[in-house]
Amino acid sequence: MPTMPQEQPQPSVNPPHKARQMAESFGVDAERYDRARPGYPDDLVRRIVAASPGPDVVDVGCGTGIEARQFLAAGCTVLGVEPDPRMAEFARTTGVEVEVATFEEWDAAGRTFDAVVAGQSWHWVEPVAGAAKAAQVLRPGGLLAAFAHAYDAPAPIMEAFTAVMRRVVPDSPFSGGPPRPAQEIYQRMFDTFAEGIRQAGAFGEPEQWRFDWERRYTRDEWLDLLPTTGGLTRLSPEQLAEVLEAVGAAIDAEGGGFIMPCTTMAVVASVKP
Repeated sequence: MPTMPQEQPQPSVNPPHKARQMAESFGVDAERYDRARPGYPDDLVRRIVAASPGPDVVDVGCGTGIEARQFLAAGCTVLGVEPDPRMAEFARTTGVEVEVATFEEWDAAGRTFDAVVAGQSWHWVEPVAGAAKAAQVLRPGGLLAAFAHAYDAPAPIMEAFTAVMRRVVPDSPFSGGPPRPAQEIYQRMFDTFAEGIRQAGAFGEPEQWRFDWERRYTRDEWLDLLPTTGGLTRLSPEQLAEVLEAVGAAIDAEGGGFIMPCTTMAVVASVKP
């Protein structure tokens, strides 16, 4: 996803898993979220399935079911756990079974699974408690896999976005200057994930995987995606319109679209024998 400091877990007195209003703001337009957010590389899904001891998957923070449907298509059974009832209801309309709860508070009712996965959502989970909960619901050799996209729009588009956000939302994190590169932010995030897994004490040494790919975005596709990101989900319609107008003008100046290099990063670990 684009680099949005409001969505990224960084060391602070207010860690992201405590920012529940932000974490549960994405369901404001679940249909747009499902339409605009990219799926995950097939190679990632296949690798997780191959590393798992079986097909039963829990999808943490499943949202509208984007990755859940990919695992279903790969032959898995999937149970989503999602704190936002709006997102959960949309996922159900696409054939995904969902229970509404935060992962830490979710009651597995004695059920166990072969894999716990989290796409673009593990930073909303307390890293040690989340890993410990995953270990509780995983069968012997079960796999925990958290993954997310890291990518940035071209510099002129990001500069336009930063400038308009500074104007529209003066106290936003963008007021201090342009955001750091997404991969730098995400690497810190995945290091935090890995440390949480280690501290839980139930897993072998975490591995980090990466999958590089690219996608071309048209003006309309990028402007459809932006409102689904954490920096914009709670703007007023007038604020959002101003942001999209400025970013759209920057994309027009770049020829109406752009090719975006993307990296999907993952941290995975198996329950100790």
